[in-house]
Amino acid sequence: MRMLVRREHSVFELTQKLTAKEFVSADIEQAIDSLIEQNYQSDERFATEFIQMRFNQGKGPIKIAIDLKHRGISHFDLSMYDFYTLAQKIRENKFGEKIPSDYKEQAKQKRFLQSRGFDFEQINQAFSHE
Repeated sequence: MRMLVRREHSVFELTQKLTAKEFVSADIEQAIDSLIEQNYQSDERFATEFIQMRFNQGKGPIKIAIDLKHRGISHFDLSMYDFYTLAQKIRENKFGEKIPSDYKEQAKQKRFLQSRGFDFEQINQAFSHE
């Protein structure tokens, strides 16, 4: 319960942390089931908060999806987030509004966005002159 007070955790994260503290797996399952039943723990709520936090940090959908899967979450919805606009905003904040004509500089900026987890379509749109 103390872990959930600080921030939301997925079932996978709670299981890992409690296992590391050498609790018996049957006790871990029972405790987590009780937390879920009382709505103190929710993977859906965890995923929603996690996605919003990562989006606010300027992370793209690829990075967010990988991070969620590492936390045991396989079902989530990213459709309500505008990653095209976010990619453009991140590029402009880091490198300025002017789109570089130099291939090397453009490649550098695209690699940066790719490292943030944006896909090629979102990256290319961030460089459009529209």
